[in-house]
Amino acid sequence: MTKVFFVGAGPGDPELITVKGQRLLEQADILIYTGSLVNRELVERSPARVKLDSHGMKLEEMVDAMTKHARDGALVVRLHSGDPSLYGAIVEQMQGLSRAGVDYEVVPGVSSLFAAAAALRTQLTLGGVAESVIVTRPAGATLKEDDIPSLSVHKATMVFFLGTGHLEDITSRVRCSPETPAAVVYHASWPDQQVVRGTVADIAARARDAGIERTALLIIGGVLDPMHSGHHRSQLYS
Repeated sequence: MTKVFFVGAGPGDPELITVKGQRLLEQADILIYTGSLVNRELVERSPARVKLDSHGMKLEEMVDAMTKHARDGALVVRLHSGDPSLYGAIVEQMQGLSRAGVDYEVVPGVSSLFAAAAALRTQLTLGGVAESVIVTRPAGATLKEDDIPSLSVHKATMVFFLGTGHLEDITSRVRCSPETPAAVVYHASWPDQQVVRGTVADIAARARDAGIERTALLIIGGVLDPMHSGHHRSQLYS
């Protein structure tokens, strides 16, 4: 029996997978990947004899497939988009493997959160502006309630996953100034990456005008406009 490897594929650019992740991808006998969220180039790089798109698969189906092949001695790679620890639903998969007596390992990846910061050419934490980052998501089909109003009172950079279809709702409920800088980054690091900047007051409309309706991150905070948000020089290089 072999391990199952949960591998972070990175945000989209196939060069942003880790060296370890790439090595495992090239050694995989069985590849189970998260559909169109993973760059097809990465899927094609793998010589795996079986490649399964997990889009539409039930948890039990994925766990059963990983268990069967691992017991047969195959090297199984479960390829997740970004970093699997952020909205990756890997705990349920690992619990299923544990119940089946199958060992596993998690290989971290570059989150779209960091690819978005790179696209925006800023830091998520910035002296005098924000010393904390809040990563959250709005309520929706799989989440009954969220904590957006209470979370938004903190002097922190806010990053919203899974919220492209709820931009108007999010921006209407955050408790910060309507003039707070905001940005929507679509497909961070992909060839069709798109960045829309604005404020809490107008970012939803700007994103809609740009045709962005899915696969994007919403970022709110003064780090998006450091020249006007009280930024002071880091003491690290003083």
